[in-house]
Amino acid sequence: MSANKILTRRSMLGSAVAVGGLSITSRISSRASAQGLVPTPECRDSSDPTPEGGEGPFYIPRSPERSDLIETSSNARIVELQGLVLSRSCRPVANALLDLWQADEHGVYDNLGFRYRAHIFSDEQGNYRFRTVLPGLYETRTRHFHMKVLAPKSSVLTTQLYFPDEQRNRYDLAYMPELLMRVSEKPHVLTTRFDFVLDLV
Repeated sequence: MSANKILTRRSMLGSAVAVGGLSITSRISSRASAQGLVPTPECRDSSDPTPEGGEGPFYIPRSPERSDLIETSSNARIVELQGLVLSRSCRPVANALLDLWQADEHGVYDNLGFRYRAHIFSDEQGNYRFRTVLPGLYETRTRHFHMKVLAPKSSVLTTQLYFPDEQRNRYDLAYMPELLMRVSEKPHVLTTRFDFVLDLV
């Protein structure tokens, strides 16, 4: 495969930096799970891409490449965020950039450094995995992660991921039920899952 057909990691990061906030669209999804939660949608042929969400005021480009954001001084609840990056035809997307940023357990963003900011790349099967902490609440926002996802030959997806059964989900104007993560409890760890569907065939 020729070099001009492959985005390097440097060029992918540069593309993500150049993209500004995207408008929030409002959509409604049906509830479907034994626990009464709205899980991350299962991918089917010709699936719609993952909805866009607002970038917000706290994005900082060029985060460090790492999957573990845990700090030794923190006693916050540990969260494992994992899933797949897929095309609309449900094919795995390898080497997709996933850039995560979030508030710490007190609802505070590090705007001077890179605490709770990181990026990774999906593997050959489209898998990704972060190890981080449960973000705290702030102002009128519900609990959430911010994410940018960018793959070769695609435009950057800027979105937010939400936790089920959060009281503030009902009042947060940015909240979208399609962006709820699947959540399961493990001893000392909250496991969350979301599969991203990019606008690729």
